[in-house]
Amino acid sequence: MRGLVTRAALYQQHAAASLGLYYNDMKSVDILRERGPITAGELSKITGLATGSVTALIDRLEKAGYVRREHDPNDRRRVILVPVDKHTHEVGQTCRPLMNAISELASDYSADELELITQYIRKASSILEKEIHSFSIARCNPPQEPRS
Repeated sequence: MRGLVTRAALYQQHAAASLGLYYNDMKSVDILRERGPITAGELSKITGLATGSVTALIDRLEKAGYVRREHDPNDRRRVILVPVDKHTHEVGQTCRPLMNAISELASDYSADELELITQYIRKASSILEKEIHSFSIARCNPPQEPRS
């Protein structure tokens, strides 16, 4: 599993570079596409990036046309990041060879086997989400030094 995760991260790094993006920029675009509009603070929590780094990341993505900033209709002081579909075709073309190869691999399995694989992937993703959340909590609440 570690090998698969490592190779997926390396693939994403190369795909991002081929699109002229940094790895964290592409991951943030993926997060926005998956979750929909979120605040910069939420993106910071999800990615583990400092708020200053997220601000620079958002500036790059906005300039490149991947996101736009909108005022929160419920709180005009907050800004929401909205994914933009401008580069959907370009990103799709970049990832198409991998998607085609994965589809070909899937054709080697029965519907029941694919259902089992899908369940496993969903459960593994859920475990990863919980572990990411644990890291986020630990980062926000570092252990205290004992008082003497």
